[in-house]
Amino acid sequence: MEERKKVDGMLEGWIWKMAAALKSQHKQINVIIADWLTFAHQHYPIAVQNTRYIGQEIADFLEWLEESVQFSRSNAHLIGYSLGAHVSGFAGSFISGTNKIGRITGLDPAGPLFEGMSPTDRLSPDDANFVDAIHTFTKQHMGLSVGIKQPVAHFDFYPNGGTFQPGCHIMHVYNHIAQYGITGITQTVKCAHERSVHLFIDSLLHNDKQSTAYGCNDINTFNKGMCLSCRKNRCNTLGYNIREERLPKSRQLFLKTRAHMPFKVYHYQFKIHFINEIQDKQIDPTFTISLTGTKEDAKNLPIPLVEGISGNKTYSFLLTLDTDIGELIMIKFKWEGTAVWENIWDTVQTIIPWTKGTRRPGLIVKTIRVKAGETQQKMTFCSQSIDNVHLHPAQEKTFVRCEDRFRRQNRK
Repeated sequence: MEERKKVDGMLEGWIWKMAAALKSQHKQINVIIADWLTFAHQHYPIAVQNTRYIGQEIADFLEWLEESVQFSRSNAHLIGYSLGAHVSGFAGSFISGTNKIGRITGLDPAGPLFEGMSPTDRLSPDDANFVDAIHTFTKQHMGLSVGIKQPVAHFDFYPNGGTFQPGCHIMHVYNHIAQYGITGITQTVKCAHERSVHLFIDSLLHNDKQSTAYGCNDINTFNKGMCLSCRKNRCNTLGYNIREERLPKSRQLFLKTRAHMPFKVYHYQFKIHFINEIQDKQIDPTFTISLTGTKEDAKNLPIPLVEGISGNKTYSFLLTLDTDIGELIMIKFKWEGTAVWENIWDTVQTIIPWTKGTRRPGLIVKTIRVKAGETQQKMTFCSQSIDNVHLHPAQEKTFVRCEDRFRRQNRK
């Protein structure tokens, strides 16, 4: 169906894409669209009040379906975007009887007038047998966020931290919200908010590219690569094909995505053990890393180190790849140095002259440990050249797999 629907009193184009994607998954599926535009396109506080009324209508409709065609509510899956996520929650809490709706998916549930409210006044895990939510635009500004930041489900997903999405420009966003409310956000401005919808559609359309998300306390820990464990069911699949598991407490999961469909990326933790031989001097160099895999290569990737290198220390960071390179077999590690660095070395050498024949001090990269999130494989890499271990500006060193050698050293 052509893209003729905008936020102007007509249903939006993504709704038809969502319906088509759901129908492509199953032959035996009915997709019902709740058209509550006249109630949603009000001043925002009025639209918030109307979410309860529409939730009650949907609950009544599901009860009628049960009575008339013996449709079980446990087979119902409500998918709601923004205010619609809370509509789904109210439908789940208002339905009569002890049995619950099967599943509710909240796509960036709306934040203003819901953030911090009690579970009965917003989407919550109690509203269905299973509740999942995808938070894509929870950026706080002067106490306002478009999407709700707090967990509202059994599994709450925060792609790219949930505050900003790659490929979306957020200039002027808050002026638009202040003037028009959530329904008045223009096509470019609502990009991050609506990304939740397209991530869900992506999960329906690309069975071979399902995105894995990882349980973590916060995005900063995740960005260090510290949360790529799938032990004890810590990770889950984003979107339609999620592993349904009722948890006593909401679990927050994080992942990175690309700027466009298919959104899946491959997550790696790198732990690099540096020794900085220049005493009392912190170095803030720029490094790039090139990876050789059994399927593909990835070249000149910048390393996101957030702190300078000092002393004898291991640094951990997250790296994501857009393509599946297969099993990692070789790493090339380069210090992207310039003449400025050479001047620093010359200055240091003037202060502490090195005798002829001795090697000028530099960085020693002892080991590189890698964990692949998607395969859960752990690998250790050591310098290919055992004699020449020092790294200087503009130099590149090659590292190869050395699990056996590393284990032998540890046993001594």
